[in-house]
Amino acid sequence: MSQSASPSRTDLKLDDTTEQLQTRLLRLMGGTIGEYGLIEDGDKIMVCLSGGKDSYALLDLLLVLQRRAPIHFDLVAVNLDQKQPGFPAHVLPDYLSYIGVPFHIEERDTYSVVKRLIPEGQTTCSLCSRLRRGILYRVATELGATKIALGHHRDDLIETLFLNLLYTGKLKTMPPKLRSKDGRHVVIRPLAAVRESDLARYAELRAFPIIPCDLCGSQEDLKRKQVKGFLKEWELRSPGCTDSIFAALSNVAPPLLLDRRLFDFMGLRASDQAAGEEDAWLDQTPTPPLS
Repeated sequence: MSQSASPSRTDLKLDDTTEQLQTRLLRLMGGTIGEYGLIEDGDKIMVCLSGGKDSYALLDLLLVLQRRAPIHFDLVAVNLDQKQPGFPAHVLPDYLSYIGVPFHIEERDTYSVVKRLIPEGQTTCSLCSRLRRGILYRVATELGATKIALGHHRDDLIETLFLNLLYTGKLKTMPPKLRSKDGRHVVIRPLAAVRESDLARYAELRAFPIIPCDLCGSQEDLKRKQVKGFLKEWELRSPGCTDSIFAALSNVAPPLLLDRRLFDFMGLRASDQAAGEEDAWLDQTPTPPLS
């Protein structure tokens, strides 16, 4: 189901508190967009809208940016109705029509597939994510979207880093910009530098009609929730440590790791030329990251 909507109603006057927070979020999002080249002139951006606070905020902020940016880009909101029991199917179409955003609702019963294939009590997120990703890639092609925007935020990136460190033996996270395996799609995460707490506050101030995820959000034993709790506790013990972790994601020293694909350890030899910078990192005094 696809629909176009009436002219946008998102330009209503905000109160001072909301406007100040919006300005800060736009600055962070704009910085990420500029640093990683997320949006270009003429883009058609498919904004994946789940009904949660993050994707609502992403769409809202992109609409503001669309009006203010010196380049032209189009937005289309897409929701995948996974046929979860009790899902209020009217909420998103009503909201998107009200704010005047073109949208498409894709109806696919992935809920039944996940419940059939995943034993009771086990994590459904992995399969659900794969099914959802495949469907959204197809929809992006059908809509002619040049970019697919997701609402992942800074906390998601840090938690994913630790999930991979602790459970998969990989040093990786969610990048702000990613090309799909088949090369046909570019995924962007404009909120990569924004804290989850700020998005929660913004969603509250903007009174978004939040739709809870009853499929995976109710699974209290998820590893991601455990990592989230660990990081929250560590931040209380050592304020600012998550700022440092986030800064480390863009401050990588390949010579001081073990991955031979990133650095030629085999070819490293002593030399009378001061050409190597492998130990320069050791001389640098750590400085607190900027918030």
